[in-house]
Amino acid sequence: MNITVDTLPDCIATLHAEIPADQVQTERKKIVKAYGAQAKIPGFRPGKTPTSVIEKRFADDIKQELESRLINDACDEALKQNQDLRVLNFKAPETATVEENGTFKLVMPIILAPTFELPEYKDLEVTIQSTEATEEDMQREIDGLLQRYADYKEIKDRSLQSDDICVMDFTSTIDGKTLDASKGILAGKEDYWIQLKDEAFLPGFHEQLIGASTGDTCKVTCTLDAEFPVEDIQNKEIVFTVTIKTIKEQELPDFDDKFVAETLQFGDDKTIDDVKDLIKEQIQQQKTQKNNEEKVNQIVENLLGKVDFVLPQELVDGEAQSSLTQMAQRATQQGITDEQMIAQESEMIENAQAQARNNLKTNFILQDIAHEEKITVTDNEVIQRIGQIAQQQKKQPKAMINELQKEGRIPSLRNSILIGKAIDFLVESAKVTEVEASADA
Repeated sequence: MNITVDTLPDCIATLHAEIPADQVQTERKKIVKAYGAQAKIPGFRPGKTPTSVIEKRFADDIKQELESRLINDACDEALKQNQDLRVLNFKAPETATVEENGTFKLVMPIILAPTFELPEYKDLEVTIQSTEATEEDMQREIDGLLQRYADYKEIKDRSLQSDDICVMDFTSTIDGKTLDASKGILAGKEDYWIQLKDEAFLPGFHEQLIGASTGDTCKVTCTLDAEFPVEDIQNKEIVFTVTIKTIKEQELPDFDDKFVAETLQFGDDKTIDDVKDLIKEQIQQQKTQKNNEEKVNQIVENLLGKVDFVLPQELVDGEAQSSLTQMAQRATQQGITDEQMIAQESEMIENAQAQARNNLKTNFILQDIAHEEKITVTDNEVIQRIGQIAQQQKKQPKAMINELQKEGRIPSLRNSILIGKAIDFLVESAKVTEVEASADA
């Protein structure tokens, strides 16, 4: 068998294979013999059907299986002869033919893994914030708790003030044209509640309502900046026609032992100190989780900044399509319309491509680190992970295994576990510095 592999730029190679006629004929005879032993043809006893009948009856099947076996043999031999070749995928052959002289010739594209020098990956420096629950953290959580049990008293004898709740109807225009429903909530709403504070709705919106009274109709003008998520109305001035229907004032309950016992129903033996302890524990857990994620993010960012390499475009396109699908699903869940997504299509595609490249680069770097550190995944670890997935999806483990095998997802699951173990290794070896939490953390 004559094998040649020509490596090309951009993680592509071409396999040229020529298998001699005698080897082709030997393989063909094996296939014909196997068909003869299994075939059930009327008029002939099993295993006694003449070869000529078998070859005529199963000509197409024999040809297809012969080609498949020869291609597999050529791929196996290419890997044996080129052990440094990091093949990701043997693609469909460009040509695969048996010549008149009986030799088999094959030309097949190959997708290769990228090659690169691993950067220094041990003792990476990571900075995280303290997990201490500050007074500001505690007060923010307590305020949020009280707001969930707030009452809203209607105000009839004064105009709107900061922090009031305004119940309104509104419509909107841009360049004198009424916005259509594709622009979501910007197009208008009835009985819309808004608290007059800085982060409410659009920048500058709430200030223009202060001083208005119930029954008033007023104009509110805001400018949508260049970062606004809908491209066709970026840098546009939007004019709202607002009718004030009701003014309400938020009344928060007192944070005392009575609130804990009766409203929260914690029982008479619990006090606000018990609630504060629970809040403190929750804040610390949240900060710990955030720090764990931050360690991984900083490590990955560090590695991506140290090494660059060409990626197989076919993989990038596939990963980008997957990211694009996830972006579209998230956008739909957030209430973004199809028209809005179409307007943002070019930006979404660009972001998906960038995300795909980062994901793939990270994956290849972590795979190489795992190889360098002799990190492996056992069959038992794979089975345990499948068990966890089965439990989450409320399926039997055996059924889950069969499903994953049928869909060919076991290798990707094994790789996911490997990547996780590589990340754990990097986190354990990192030099972690803890600093005091910033005021806006």
